[in-house]
Formats: sequence, structure tokens, C-alpha cells
Amino acid sequence: MKLMFISDVHGSAYYMEESIKQFEKEKCDYLISLGDLLYHGPRNDLPKEYAPKKVAAMLNAFKDKIISVRGNCDSEVDQMMLEFPILSEYTHLFIDGHRFFLTHGHHYHKEALPPLSKNDVLVYGHYHVPLAQKTGDIFILNPSSVSLPKEGTNSFGIYENHIFTIKTFDGEVVASIDLRGEDGN
Repeated sequence: MKLMFISDVHGSAYYMEESIKQFEKEKCDYLISLGDLLYHGPRNDLPKEYAPKKVAAMLNAFKDKIISVRGNCDSEVDQMMLEFPILSEYTHLFIDGHRFFLTHGHHYHKEALPPLSKNDVLVYGHYHVPLAQKTGDIFILNPSSVSLPKEGTNSFGIYENHIFTIKTFDGEVVASIDLRGEDGN
């Protein structure tokens, strides 16, 4: 199974379109959203081509391929625009013997861990900074923001065959980690 992870689109039609192109190019099975899909939030500048209605339409076209959690900028009004659920604070995926704990990152993150077991994987967004590391017995991943990165460039994550890779839209690998315990960097 191949998964694409995005976070913090913040209503950017430009970067949502770029994300969909990568999703199709990578031939992913599911698109995982770590929240903050439509609204830019009061602390953020408007992202490139801010068009939440257009982003909602693009996402709805893939509604059967999206697994999403709620970001701190997502609301019930956003849910009314989207044809797939986004209001869960977190969810779990069980893939290749790994338990992935998916959340936005404003409650659970590397400094405030949820209850995790050995070799579990915490995946979150919110901070707009890429991260792929093993800390103690767990893996901590953040694909960064597709539209408003704070460090480096706009990026997303790809998971396949135990490998989590953070990539730019130009195909540059920002970070990679083998979830079997072997660092891919």
C-alpha cells in the first residue's frame, strides 16, 4: 500500500492541485490529510491562489481516497463543504505491522506524545517543518506544509514498504526514514 501525506493546505488551490498531481504521479492508494485544509487561519498570510471553494471541489473528487483528521483551523463549516469526514482529532492506521497515530499536531506532537507502543509511528502537521526521526522506541514524522512551510520548501510525505519519505514538489528528497529501524538518510 502506498500513502501520500499532506498537511496545512490552508485553502491554496495551487498547492492542492500540485498535491493531486503528485498523488497521481506516485500512484498512491490513499491521500492522508493531517488537517488545515480550507481556511488559512488568522496567524497565516494568504497562501498562493487562496480559493477554499476550489480546494473543496478538488478534494471532493477524491473523497473515496482520503483519510483526514481535524486541524486547528478546520471547523464544522469546513465539514459542510467536504464530502468526507475531517472532524476527528486523531485516527489510527495499521499498515505493514506499524500502528500510525495520525493527528494535526496542535495537541499531540513530539513534545506532547500520545500513548504509543514500541515501533508506533506518530504523524502530524501543524508546525510546517519537515521531520523524520526515531525517538526512543517510536517514530515521529511531519511532512511539513504543502502551502506555507516555515523551513525549506513546500513538501509532502510518501509511505511505501516501511519507508517514509518527505519530498518537495520538484522531487527532491528532504528526509527519509526506514520504519524497520534503519535510518534512510
